[in-house]
Amino acid sequence: MVSIKDVAKEAGVAISTVSKVLNNYPNVSEETRKKVGDVVERLGFVPNAVAASLSSKKTGRVALLIKLNLRTQASDEISMQYISGAVHRAKELQLDVITVFTSMIEDMSAPEVISYFESQGIRGIIVYGLTTRDKVVHKLIDSGNFKMVVIDAPMVNESTSSVSIDHRQAQKDVALKTITENGCKKVLYISGEESGYVTSERLEGIKELCREKRLRLITRNGDFSELKAREITTKYAKKYDCVVCASDLMAIGAMKALIEMDIFRPVCGFDGIILMGYVGKQMNTVKQDFVKISEEALDELWRLMQGEKGRKVTVPYSLERLKYEDIIC
Repeated sequence: MVSIKDVAKEAGVAISTVSKVLNNYPNVSEETRKKVGDVVERLGFVPNAVAASLSSKKTGRVALLIKLNLRTQASDEISMQYISGAVHRAKELQLDVITVFTSMIEDMSAPEVISYFESQGIRGIIVYGLTTRDKVVHKLIDSGNFKMVVIDAPMVNESTSSVSIDHRQAQKDVALKTITENGCKKVLYISGEESGYVTSERLEGIKELCREKRLRLITRNGDFSELKAREITTKYAKKYDCVVCASDLMAIGAMKALIEMDIFRPVCGFDGIILMGYVGKQMNTVKQDFVKISEEALDELWRLMQGEKGRKVTVPYSLERLKYEDIIC
């Protein structure tokens, strides 16, 4: 059987160079790519990842394309729950899984990204954290080369499904609960990252609620940053009755600012991350079951890989107040 070492020797290059060519790294000359490609074709070399996928009893190989939250020094709890759910369901479906972070492909062109995934023997991809700025991933979706599921983004086509909660309604529900409990009339809303699809949906939800209830509303962009939410709260909270945040992390920042200011304003968040239980103040939040969402995404990807067409899948959520006693074990 031909090995990568045989290819490197025949092409007169290092093994690492062959690996870079096979994985479509951008910093390789076209001359080297052609030389290695010719040898691969002549010797009939099959990369180990592809060979393993073809020879395995597993039914396919899928990639989890994840964007980590770099706006906090805390661990990215949401991404870890996503990975946990995906790996659990993939095992049940006999799917092989690899994890790819968006930072690994952000400097590649669309053809390079397609070649990269094809070289890994990938049949399906689940995309987490897609924004309007991720142009290469959008092209990947439009290409139709892979079966794909996007989490929290509205892309649906022949080979792509969307899995999400109803973010607009969820934002209305948690804000209404907080406003009703505290008799609020003036609302400070701290929105998320401008390029995020969930940001626009949640923003529309709070605007719709305030129109219906005839509440005064001011919105400021917190960029899903605890620090920014803290700064916005410090600047504006005295003039408003409550602070509604588009993420739990921002809600924590807002609450810390209020404590420092020594004033009370009800705060609510969104997501239901474990950190909320350690804040010391119970806040309403939208609880998303990220493990279940990821399992649902794997089920949907499996359905697409069986020849079904893409569709929109809406999953449930709940409103909760996380307490320390609820999260310790």
